[in-house]
Amino acid sequence: MSQPPNQQPARPGAPGAPSDQPGRGHSGGPQRGAGSFAPSAASIAPADMERSADIVRTITEVFQSRVVGQENLRLSLLTSLAAGGHVLLESVPGLAKTTAASALASAITGSFSRIQCTPDLMPNDIIGTQIFNYGSGTFTTQLGPVHANVVLLDEINRSSAKTQSAMLEAMQERQTSIGGEIHRLPEPFMVLATQNPIEEEGTYVLPEAQMDRFLMKEVLTYPRPAEEHEILDRSTAGSLTGPRKAVKAVSLEDIRFLQEMVDTVYVDPAVKRYIIDVVFTTRGSGPRPVPNLTQSVRVGASPRGSLALMRVGQAHALLHGRDYVTPDDVRAMRYGVLRHRLVLTFDALASGIKPEQIIDAVFHAVPMP
Repeated sequence: MSQPPNQQPARPGAPGAPSDQPGRGHSGGPQRGAGSFAPSAASIAPADMERSADIVRTITEVFQSRVVGQENLRLSLLTSLAAGGHVLLESVPGLAKTTAASALASAITGSFSRIQCTPDLMPNDIIGTQIFNYGSGTFTTQLGPVHANVVLLDEINRSSAKTQSAMLEAMQERQTSIGGEIHRLPEPFMVLATQNPIEEEGTYVLPEAQMDRFLMKEVLTYPRPAEEHEILDRSTAGSLTGPRKAVKAVSLEDIRFLQEMVDTVYVDPAVKRYIIDVVFTTRGSGPRPVPNLTQSVRVGASPRGSLALMRVGQAHALLHGRDYVTPDDVRAMRYGVLRHRLVLTFDALASGIKPEQIIDAVFHAVPMP
């Protein structure tokens, strides 16, 4: 079977490896400098940039007090929070998925709900229901746990397809319907869903079309030896779980402000063109199509993937103190944005090709502006 080139991610600095240096593209020639993507006038005032940095700094401190390592996870959660999206977390048990979600929620002075998904969980258990009051002879509405600012869906693939659909509808529409009455979800609203890939018995795999509703999918890896040593040290010192209530926390108004700032981050037309070229290349076309890609990719990224790359790029730029997006912002979170939006063929799955390998081949083929 023909496989796409560079199916093994190239080592940084190796010949043909995608460049991570600003101003150098995959074509090998000199490219535009990072500053050339900036607007002629600052799109965000310095005071607003400072306030955004303070919010990010506070959430980071709370997160690191509860979670050891997992820097990619922290960045993915912060980026999704700033972008107003949802995150799907996947890993084997014990890698702090639930702890990370709880840590993020504790850094925000909003409501937090944890839903443990099981096969007998019904849609009304999460969105709410109407209860008949025999004394007054009327129905009263009881809102479900999804009506919270941060919702943790633990092991979402253990809930039935009907329950998954109800939850994903709430994620997309930002509202629920109970007894014919519409109830808006609070703002900000963020869902952190976890799934365990090693147990298939009694699970209902999320369809690809529904996984696309998540802004990002983060795959957690094992900690490094030094990080695991720190985990043991914190355990013996009695500080592994950290305080349940954060010493410092940001308000809901701060989160709304952060999301509004992401909206104002400038995206140069050249960066938008770069995003479009990347997405079209995943579909087998683009300016420099990857040879035989269609033999490994059955369905490429949709326009929602283009929107996600741009939105995540804006959030990533703001988190790093810039009011404009560079191609490196787009590349920085490419795995989290695209790995669940590419549907691989059976031959690719049987050959052990990973979505990350396809993504590397695509980004290597598309020249940076």
